[in-house]
Amino acid sequence: MKLLVIGAGNMGLTYGRAIADSQIMGEKVMIMDLDQDKMKTLEEEGVFETYTSLEGCVSAADIIMVAVKPQHKDGLFAEMKPMVRPEQLIVSVMAGVKIETMQKALGLEKVVRAMPNLPAQVGLGMTTYYAPENISEKEVELVDKMLASTGQSLRIFKEDDINTSTAVSGSGPAYIFYFIQGMLDGAKHYGYDDETAKALVTQTFAGALEQFKQGDLTPVEWMDRVASKGGTTRAALNKFDEEKIREGIKKGMIACYERAIELSKL
Repeated sequence: MKLLVIGAGNMGLTYGRAIADSQIMGEKVMIMDLDQDKMKTLEEEGVFETYTSLEGCVSAADIIMVAVKPQHKDGLFAEMKPMVRPEQLIVSVMAGVKIETMQKALGLEKVVRAMPNLPAQVGLGMTTYYAPENISEKEVELVDKMLASTGQSLRIFKEDDINTSTAVSGSGPAYIFYFIQGMLDGAKHYGYDDETAKALVTQTFAGALEQFKQGDLTPVEWMDRVASKGGTTRAALNKFDEEKIREGIKKGMIACYERAIELSKL
């Protein structure tokens, strides 16, 4: 099977490298980008077949992963349409672009929509994807392996859940970074330098996450194990509740989902 990745930005290149390294496709991965300098550098690496135009690579592909910014989709699809073949499979990692939109623009029926997140760049990504019923199980299995090459993949069965998973995992790393920044700010308030503050906060996050993953307690139960009545940790948690931080996180996720819906209508 021949894979073409269109777009050598952060996400396209992340998937391209991971899929190439895993040798899932059995053939060299093709990658296309208009940036000639970037393509020259990638060509010298010898990992990819590189292209700076769609000619010669679109028609040769069995699967085409579209990893460009959503605002570039119209021009790209108009250029691709005369080159595509009915049996080709499109895998899109563009935010907010519906399957129906892609089907109409390309004149193809087989389109999978995926939502990755940033930790894919370090092999710890969480990618959700929606594959309609016209995608065969064999094709779904291959797409699943491709997307899981950057961490974990999860098939969902409603296209709208791409938007809900955006609010949870797609945008989720930013929420974690937001909380990390708050803890770093707190550490610096007490005079810790950047290096020490980072060590304290990152190891605390890593340890708490691993404990949660290995255990079977809820987050609230873990909090109760750390926080004794009238103690220091309980004072912090009480303040968080007073500031309605948990409710704020939930409202932020809802705002994220609503924005994803807005973008899908553009």
